Amino acid sequence: MAKTPANYVRACRLTVILYVYVAAVAVTARVLPLQLSLAAKIYDTSKYGILQLGNGLAQTPQMGWNSWNFFNCDIDEKVITETADALVTTGLAKLGYVYVNIDDCWSELARDSEGNMAPDSKAFPSGIKALADYVHSKGLKIGIYSDAGLFTCQVRPGSLKHEYDDAALFASWDIDYLKYDNCFNLGIDPQERYPPMRDALNATGRTIFYSLCEWGVNDPALWASKIGNSWRTTDDIEDTWESMTAIADINDKWAAYAGPGGWNDPDMLEVGNGGMTYQEYRAHFSIWALMKAPLIIGCDVRNMTTETHEILTNEEVIAVNQDPLGVQGRKVYTYGPDGCYQIWAGPLSEQRSVIALWNRCSKAATITAKWDAVGLEPSASFSVRDVWKHEYVSLSSTTSFSVQVEGHACEMYILAPATAASAT
Repeated sequence: MAKTPANYVRACRLTVILYVYVAAVAVTARVLPLQLSLAAKIYDTSKYGILQLGNGLAQTPQMGWNSWNFFNCDIDEKVITETADALVTTGLAKLGYVYVNIDDCWSELARDSEGNMAPDSKAFPSGIKALADYVHSKGLKIGIYSDAGLFTCQVRPGSLKHEYDDAALFASWDIDYLKYDNCFNLGIDPQERYPPMRDALNATGRTIFYSLCEWGVNDPALWASKIGNSWRTTDDIEDTWESMTAIADINDKWAAYAGPGGWNDPDMLEVGNGGMTYQEYRAHFSIWALMKAPLIIGCDVRNMTTETHEILTNEEVIAVNQDPLGVQGRKVYTYGPDGCYQIWAGPLSEQRSVIALWNRCSKAATITAKWDAVGLEPSASFSVRDVWKHEYVSLSSTTSFSVQVEGHACEMYILAPATAASAT
């Protein structure tokens, strides 16, 4: 049989991609940048359009706070109410951090006489419903934790075989979000264990965000889009440079499977917990935003440093994460020693792009992003806005852009057609 010409194959593939996008626009209002022919080769979107759970949530990645990274099991209703207060007083809530999520250890060690989960009577004497009422009174949403196994990871009751009863209980407490873990799972395939809770949540009649925490063991990006609103692609993050960078790389390979309605989740933010430097935390926040990862704060927001507050409240970086186009940015090329000079990029709405120049070496270096490598026409002219300095560093750049980046640091920029910047 005659071999089909390569140019014809590429043209057909581009036509299919265009068709998928046009179909998706009716639902998600996403529009590709004008430089589609170049961008389509880099930002594979062939898996888009298969989404999603259909509960109307997660049109952009979820934002909020979770108790685990800082408090572990040392939680009570005072911690939760004070955190809700702090999200409001620090301005975090106004920026979109609206979920207040209680992780493991909120419940008693065993179900009650009627077979129901019960909140720990010492830690949560007022009950979860009263706590939810308080959080809602602040204009926030509340989340809770359970497990698709016999027990949670801290050996509290799990929801396996109790999905409908537990979902009904959560709904009666006015819960808005469920993080659903993977411990003590009896070796049952996750594609069997996670759908029953989806169905149970839907059956309650309450709209509840469904966050799967399967740790990426069975590649949930391949199957979770019809089950949950987000899915963990990795093991638990640790508050170290090594953990954060490794997790970013793992999450990156699943970029083609995320989009409005369902997101890849490389785990919560460690910003502010003390294990990394300011520059490393800024890189962490930048890359999570670019990857359209959920921005779930994991530090004690009641006692943030000025630097932590500065990172978490950067509105321009948050806007990248919450961009309505909903295309996960990714690592587009690397060079230098062991590939430690990295360019991550992605398309944004309004014909813009985001690029991150990430130096994963320990010494400062000049890193260059070439237009064609990030999906832009080399001869086109773009403004370059530094989202950390909140200023334009160029109103008209062509071909490429270079900047010196400190060791373990990440600089992040928004590129827009030069005519658009000059008109503002």
